[in-house]
Amino acid sequence: MRSIGRWLLWVVLAGLALQLFFVLRIALMLVVAPQSTAFMRSEAWQIASGSLTTDKSWHWSSQWVDYQDINPNLKRAVMASEDAGFPEHGGVDWDAIEAAWAKNEKRQEQAEKRQEQIEKKLANKPEAAEAALKKVKPAKILGGSTITQQLAKNLLLSGERSLLRKGQELVLTLTLEAVLSKRRILEIYLNSVEWGEGVFGAEAAAQRYFKKPASQLNAHEAARLAVMLPSPKFFETRPGSAYLSRRTATIVARMGDVNPP
Repeated sequence: MRSIGRWLLWVVLAGLALQLFFVLRIALMLVVAPQSTAFMRSEAWQIASGSLTTDKSWHWSSQWVDYQDINPNLKRAVMASEDAGFPEHGGVDWDAIEAAWAKNEKRQEQAEKRQEQIEKKLANKPEAAEAALKKVKPAKILGGSTITQQLAKNLLLSGERSLLRKGQELVLTLTLEAVLSKRRILEIYLNSVEWGEGVFGAEAAAQRYFKKPASQLNAHEAARLAVMLPSPKFFETRPGSAYLSRRTATIVARMGDVNPP
């Protein structure tokens, strides 16, 4: 029993030490801009490894720019697209999470219904049914993550999906909100978010897609970048996407309803 108790004590102490490390890292961000995030380092490793095993050339672009050097159009566009309630909530938008949960349940039910219809229709043709079921796309899962939650995940956490990691993400989200201002959180987010393979931050994205600094982005350009955020690598290779154009127009129309910190 003593050995088990001693082991549990070490586990608790290790957990507390990890939380203290995270708090100190976040506190340091009050005055020092983070040069990279856990997600950026993970992506850099994958790109570097890929360049060694394929003919694909190495590409990496990331440049920090201060808050005032990021055009307000991009701040409004990202908020309108990703988290309109950013200035008001405390890091977690519970209403958005509830809405996303309801939509996910509905989409899952629709996907299961399509599968049942195929199985009934092709009950006597198992091979045809199996082929048809493979073509049915799984339900797209929507998230309700805020800008602060996305930053917490990208800054200090791995990409694994587990309840423990989600719990840690929540703790880091609340810590970011408690220690940093909304302005600083948005500044770090816009400088570290992915905008394509090896493209990180507003300045790199503005130069990559529009050949201009982030300070000179107009409303349409900013909205187009904001729409790319959920799937930057996908849209990077599909600049002529009809969805991208439609969604960009929608975000431009919404930008006037949000005010950056």
